[in-house]
Amino acid sequence: MGLKEAEIRCYDGEADRARVEDLERRCEVGPTERVYLFTDTMGDPICRIRNSPMHKMLVAELDNQLVGVIQGSIKWVTVHNKPPPGQHEANLSRVGYILGLRVAPLHRQKGIGSRLVCCLEDWFVANDVDYAYMATEKDNEASVRLFMEKFGYIKFRTPAILVNPVRYRPRHVSSDVEIEKLKVEEAEFLYRNCMASTDFFPHDIDKVLGNKLSLGTWVAYPRGESFCNFGSNGEALPKSWAMISVWNSGEVFKLRLGKAPLTCLLYAKSWRLMDRFLPCFKLLPSMPDFFNPFGFYFMYGVYHEGPLSGKLVRNLCHFVHNMAKTTTKNYCCKVVVTEVGGCDSVLRHNIPHWKLLSCSEDLWCIKAMKMNEADRTSLLELTKTQQTNKTLFVDPRERASPACPVRIETQPRTSPERAPATSTPAASSRPQHLCILAQSRAKATMVLRPSNLPALDLHASTNRRTHIVPARHLHQPLPTVRFSGPA
Repeated sequence: MGLKEAEIRCYDGEADRARVEDLERRCEVGPTERVYLFTDTMGDPICRIRNSPMHKMLVAELDNQLVGVIQGSIKWVTVHNKPPPGQHEANLSRVGYILGLRVAPLHRQKGIGSRLVCCLEDWFVANDVDYAYMATEKDNEASVRLFMEKFGYIKFRTPAILVNPVRYRPRHVSSDVEIEKLKVEEAEFLYRNCMASTDFFPHDIDKVLGNKLSLGTWVAYPRGESFCNFGSNGEALPKSWAMISVWNSGEVFKLRLGKAPLTCLLYAKSWRLMDRFLPCFKLLPSMPDFFNPFGFYFMYGVYHEGPLSGKLVRNLCHFVHNMAKTTTKNYCCKVVVTEVGGCDSVLRHNIPHWKLLSCSEDLWCIKAMKMNEADRTSLLELTKTQQTNKTLFVDPRERASPACPVRIETQPRTSPERAPATSTPAASSRPQHLCILAQSRAKATMVLRPSNLPALDLHASTNRRTHIVPARHLHQPLPTVRFSGPA
């Protein structure tokens, strides 16, 4: 007797909402020694695609159990595919975005994920989509195998996800920099004139800027210069200026950390107190309090021009940080996230971020849905522009949750009976120290462990990015805690 196949159908809000949320929770549960940062959709499983022009969610049901989900959206964007000369709006293409693929742990390796992808691609084809694309962590081997090896997606871009924790103290905004908020019409005018040729620039940018989740657009320029009446009466923009928009996810969904041990909670609270009351440690990165549900700001449409633009971008980021800090009570904003082109060294260098939480290479993959020779040639040309195109417009409607979630792995301390010969029985009674090791571009490790250093010793090596800080306020032996980048 053959195995029964799962039924693939459209998402039903009334019947499926609770079951989808339950599936999300089951898919995020890892081994007992790991703790995951995951999304709480607050009763709206399609919150990540609800603001897209067209969206669809499919579910897989087997024996009255919901065993898989997938989401997709469709929009018009700029794609440089070298079309025939003279074609109107030749660089516009209709693209479909795939996200949120989940399969229940007990039903994996049964083809359910593949069937969900196939059905979503059929929806793309029925709606005349030119390209389908998806984003994943480059180390997510299962996702890479499914899309690149089985479905023929190819590497398109490797943007960097930059994550900056919201600290207790405000960040400094230079007094010689003027920051001004633009009206939606002004922001749209600038974006269409400055970024319309950027890959994946949305044709409905006015809808993005006017969305209730978009908090606004700000420009920065040197104090003493004017930014009034730009674009009219032939007046030029300042020689150096920068622009940034902010999207608030706090009203839509929260992130939270589940199954955190008490020692991790004490550790986070201790860092918060140190950050607040010990200014001498302000150069050391403090750990955000991830143990309560929190939202975050997503900075999008980052643009800069001129020799001073790097400094202006940095001051805009400080301004957004301070804005997030003041709204913590309303939206519990704990981090500020942005995603920039992998080749844009100016933005990567000047946007403040914590390497422990950031991802230097997110992986975007793309596939031509109209499989004719012209589309295949255009797709090859498109992927070749990766090294020449530094800028990339990331639509906040789709990237409003980090693609590089933090994963915390807890490992029990070695017991005295099984400790190496070099260990001493009194090791657990010695002062605890925090050792932060940024081991690579995309991954980093935090380790709480006993140290042989004197209790007041503070060691910092900027070359190895290593810091050791006393944490004597934690009285119980601590587990090893590792923070890693892509899961």
